[in-house]
Amino acid sequence: MHLTQHPGLNPPVFEATITDIIDDGIFLDRTFCYPRGGGQPGDKGSITSGDKFSNMGEVKPGDRILHPLQSPDLFREGDKVECMIDSSWRNRNTMMHTAQHVFSAIANDMYKAETVGNQISDHTTRIDLWFPDRDLFDAEEISLQVNDVLNSGAEVLIHEWSREEIVSHEKMRHTNFMDRIPSSISMLRVVEIEDIDLCPCGGTHVGNISQIPKITIENVKSKGAGKLRVSYS
Repeated sequence: MHLTQHPGLNPPVFEATITDIIDDGIFLDRTFCYPRGGGQPGDKGSITSGDKFSNMGEVKPGDRILHPLQSPDLFREGDKVECMIDSSWRNRNTMMHTAQHVFSAIANDMYKAETVGNQISDHTTRIDLWFPDRDLFDAEEISLQVNDVLNSGAEVLIHEWSREEIVSHEKMRHTNFMDRIPSSISMLRVVEIEDIDLCPCGGTHVGNISQIPKITIENVKSKGAGKLRVSYS
């Protein structure tokens, strides 16, 4: 249900009921936590029920979303709980994830580069890019372009579009994974950064890209023919 919360900054406390408990965590009847995926870390935080409290580790994806707990044995199936998402952790990942959209879009516009992988770590974002001609890449040039865009004040909008709309839209990016989404899912979430990027995405995002600090490229290294791995803070 994180998909319905936009902007994804400062998520509120939410209430839920425990539906199942396993050795390392709990499952809830509803959750607004972002589960790890798409290069973005999962949410962390805490779970409380009356006087019972446990820290919550990084939330994990699956057929059911697992909320790992430091002390799952404190709780019982059917307990009504409050979940507090760590806002500083979520906000950092949200800003870094939205910045990756901007970086990937600018790299595509400047060099026709395709993003083939990305990962947010504690201090940096790593993007793997494939270039028709990677010798054209200039770290200083793209840093200036990305930071100029981050200062533009573009709004970040969320849409729900059909597969047909997504595939046929002339400005849509990153549709080469569509065949991996079950055909039973007819409507998908689309993230638009006005005049900059448009693509299907389930991650958390800021409401305006002016909320993202400027980036600094830390490292660029070869990852094989036509590929570069760019890391920035």
